[in-house]
Amino acid sequence: MSVQSTTFTDRQALWKTLQQGDSGWDMVIVGGGIIGAGVLREAARRGIKALLVEQQDFASGTSSRSSKMVHGGLRYISHGDIKLTKDSLRERERLLQEVPGLIDRMGYFFTLKKGQFPGRFVFSMLLALYDWLAGIKNHRYFNKDSIQQQFSGINSHGLKGAMYYTDTVTDDARLVLRVLQDATEAGGVAVNYMKVESLLKTEGRVTGVVIKNIHSAEHVEIQCKSVVNATGAWADRLRNEVNSEKRIRPLRGSHLVLPMAKLPIDDALTLFHPVDKRPVFIFPWEGTTVVGTTDLDHSEDLDEEPVISKQELEYLLEAVAALFPQHSLSRDDIISTWSGVRPVIGSDDARDPSKERRDHAVWNDNGLVTVSGGKLTTFRLIALDAIAAAAETLGKKAVLESDDSIFKAPGITTNELNIEDKQWARRLIGRYGKHAKALIAEASDAERLPIENTAFCLAECRWAARNESVVHLDDLMLRRTRLGSILKSGGESLFPAIEKICAQELDWNAEVWKNELARYQEIWRTRYYLPRA
Repeated sequence: MSVQSTTFTDRQALWKTLQQGDSGWDMVIVGGGIIGAGVLREAARRGIKALLVEQQDFASGTSSRSSKMVHGGLRYISHGDIKLTKDSLRERERLLQEVPGLIDRMGYFFTLKKGQFPGRFVFSMLLALYDWLAGIKNHRYFNKDSIQQQFSGINSHGLKGAMYYTDTVTDDARLVLRVLQDATEAGGVAVNYMKVESLLKTEGRVTGVVIKNIHSAEHVEIQCKSVVNATGAWADRLRNEVNSEKRIRPLRGSHLVLPMAKLPIDDALTLFHPVDKRPVFIFPWEGTTVVGTTDLDHSEDLDEEPVISKQELEYLLEAVAALFPQHSLSRDDIISTWSGVRPVIGSDDARDPSKERRDHAVWNDNGLVTVSGGKLTTFRLIALDAIAAAAETLGKKAVLESDDSIFKAPGITTNELNIEDKQWARRLIGRYGKHAKALIAEASDAERLPIENTAFCLAECRWAARNESVVHLDDLMLRRTRLGSILKSGGESLFPAIEKICAQELDWNAEVWKNELARYQEIWRTRYYLPRA
């Protein structure tokens, strides 16, 4: 029985296969974020029979709640993490070449003020090294007058100018989906809303997992040669079944989404926050302006979706007010918010959260390979380290040489999509790969039109519902697309059109739609909007 559908794994067919006691799995990967997706793809490329299971939706944790930046980490140079910065920059440049339209270069202006450290000279030296490690040269200095022309309404008091360099911006959830697409096409299997409840052990070694189907509450036991724990901030929980050590320090980062019309910018701006001197970014994303991020210890229940606090909201608005006092932005202007929990490897000392290192770690505990920490940018390198750690049980397959491309070439050009806007065609190919052609070909003229002031269209909603393992409305509105985060009231104006698509593609009747809409609106109101008073 085949368990593959057009793009993603057929959940029902796979569950039946698992219930029949399908044996022969080489690897089970726990966690459907960017690292788990990367491990699945690298495993599939090597002929390793691998199954990925995610207890919620793909990318529903940190990998849809990052700062949307695929960057080298300029501040890591000052912390002495030259190797991490170099690896990140090289991966960044390859991603720019392989998935333009999903990973796009963006200009960054780091404001310089009188008496601020680092000043222009030191910053120029840092950026020279940054560009050299990346193999490019595009940093330069902009004086005060140029910055005032570039950013209307910027606070000029004490402003000397800004250092300019480039990094990149992405849709992190769509990046995960593109990696999963590549993985399933290479023979991997990925399924959402299935939870690993416990590990199976034989004579003290991990030899499989117990999986629960979240929606039916049924269980199956899966035997395998290796288990990879790629659950990010939850990594200690599964690892503690075989090792009591606790290494993950969950740190929360929160963001505000504002209307572009209220704070129009074309490039990213970085400033030191006036209170604690931490760097804060203000940058354009999906037709909006985003402000972030905070960096705080997250002590709340990890099974509850993180939410911005009142203090974080005021902190970020204070940063905007410091740089753009004339705009008089307030909480009433906020379209949405999001908060993510970073799985940082904690150090022995109780250092400031912002000073923790951002590199990753891999542990092998009696057959359980745990991988956590690291950066979105270096997901492929992290995945390779996890595969290498599993070599003792996987044998030769784990050390086979594989194509070291990050993404396979889609095999289509923008001209083949038969749409006039070549920039939009480039975006679609970046986001959907070779499937962009079918997405456009199967869509009506009306569903190809852009939704309000966004670059999304209803054709993408229909494609996702039909092909990308959408189970709940929030999967569609918050991760397959970002319409719930960039449109007013969580995309309320789209609900009639989305209801029609879900009825046709997911067989949702009126009662199912009512329940899904209520679920989504509750999630959006409590987790993606303003904090409770």
